[in-house]
Amino acid sequence: QWIGVYVLLPTRPQTIEIVNIAVDESHQGQGIGKNLLRHAIRTAKTLGYTTVEIGTGNSSIGQLALYQKCGFRIVGVDLNFFLRHYEEVIIENGIRCTDMIRLSQDI
Repeated sequence: QWIGVYVLLPTRPQTIEIVNIAVDESHQGQGIGKNLLRHAIRTAKTLGYTTVEIGTGNSSIGQLALYQKCGFRIVGVDLNFFLRHYEEVIIENGIRCTDMIRLSQDI
């Protein structure tokens, strides 16, 4: 049974992005996301990449905390990303998701 997944996408020479990371709702809060994130970073390094990037919504408070705990640093904000790319309104943690927070880590 699959309970978690991540997707790596090369974006530039030496740079790969984690474009999706997810854990089944019934298994969240057990450290699986952190383990997946660490596995993705190790995989990227094994493949010869020197930088890993990830992005998340401004309202994704838990994800922002997790990514920073795993060594990612905020490097930029893509203003209105979710307004441009999604027709439906996204609300998380009582906050409207509008901007993409970009994070990066040298490995």
